[in-house]
Amino acid sequence: MLEDSGFKHVTIGPAVDTFGGAIGEVNARSFEVYGYAFLARRV
Repeated sequence: MLEDSGFKHVTIGPAVDTFGGAIGEVNARSFEVYGYAFLARRV
């Protein structure tokens, strides 16, 4: 999707536990929800 929007050299970082300690942590674990950092250049 990022490349279709005009971004190039898209890099996706490792999975990050963004729900640790949150109220919805159990639900996030059930669905294996993680956050990811993206790095891209617009050319």
